[in-house]
Amino acid sequence: MNNLILIFLGGGLGSLARFGIGRTLASWSVNLPYGTLAANVLACVVLGFFTGAVALRSSEAVLPYRAFLAVGFCGGFSTFSTFSNETLLMLMNNRWGDAVLNITLSVVLCLSASFLGLWLGKAVG
Repeated sequence: MNNLILIFLGGGLGSLARFGIGRTLASWSVNLPYGTLAANVLACVVLGFFTGAVALRSSEAVLPYRAFLAVGFCGGFSTFSTFSNETLLMLMNNRWGDAVLNITLSVVLCLSASFLGLWLGKAVG
């Protein structure tokens, strides 16, 4: 299957999943955008796992999976632009503590999730 179609399908599914998580966690998101945080952390685990299990093998056979899962799904599921916009709005509304907490949680949790995913992927792959 054409890689562009795989990216399109994966991106659509990732975007739908992100929308679902955002809706599910909306009631919790009073001070912080937990939907965005959860989507980004989960995308980091998935991408780390894929990288550890499959992508470190430089093989042509990996390319369709990379197109669908890494570029498509994780690209549609994670959202740096929404994270940035939400944080900027916090800053503009003088919610400095929430903004700093959002930045800190996002960076620490996403890097930890990437590491965990990579470690798990290497263990299984």
